[in-house]
Amino acid sequence: MSDDVITEPDAETSDAAAEPAPVEDATEAAVIEADEAVEAEAAPPVEQRPTAELRSIVEALVFASPDPLTPRTLYRILAEEPKEDVSAALNALMAEYASRPGLQMVQVAGGYQIVTRPELHEWVRRLFHERSTQKLTVQGLETLAVIAYRQPITALEITEIRGVNTSGVISTLLERHLVKIVGRKNVVGRPFLYATTKEFLIRFGLKDLTDLPRIEDMAEALGFDPPAGLVEQTPKEEILPLEEDEGSAPE
Repeated sequence: MSDDVITEPDAETSDAAAEPAPVEDATEAAVIEADEAVEAEAAPPVEQRPTAELRSIVEALVFASPDPLTPRTLYRILAEEPKEDVSAALNALMAEYASRPGLQMVQVAGGYQIVTRPELHEWVRRLFHERSTQKLTVQGLETLAVIAYRQPITALEITEIRGVNTSGVISTLLERHLVKIVGRKNVVGRPFLYATTKEFLIRFGLKDLTDLPRIEDMAEALGFDPPAGLVEQTPKEEILPLEEDEGSAPE
């Protein structure tokens, strides 16, 4: 009679077989994956605006803006668009308007503006029946030129260059926002110092003061003789800041 060998089951194997699978963890992971899939389907795809459409939007904004439209303002309005795409649209418009016969897109006072071409200004003036009272006198143009090319400058220095009293003319330029008070000169009496404004840049179509032409060229274009003392430049004087309670009236 053969002896039957009875083997005892391995304890570790038995315990492993008896231990249930981590069903709860697997279920939780499946739920998370399902939620992520739903969110991915629900999220709208990020679509890049067509180049032509973006260029049209930028053109409309520049045209409609009453003042030169700065890149910073464009970036804020078109916040959802990449800045490089907005800049590319501006450059494309500049190139496009360069070949247009009646309009041009220019950089003025740190921004962009769509304007009529200079050679057509006389026809535009006829349309709006520009009044003679809106034009600066020769004295006003001379004074404005002195301030533009020698700023910051005091009223006395302007008078010395032009040879006549200019206080009344300066008041007119202040009223038209073509010049402003930027400080005081650090000398006896601390007289006001005058400089040009952003409105000056806009009126004369200048990007910044580095765009100023030679004084002789400007004088010829505007129809006046430049004062002799305007040609030679002098070193800039120290400027004192304005007091908060000081007004904008010339001394």
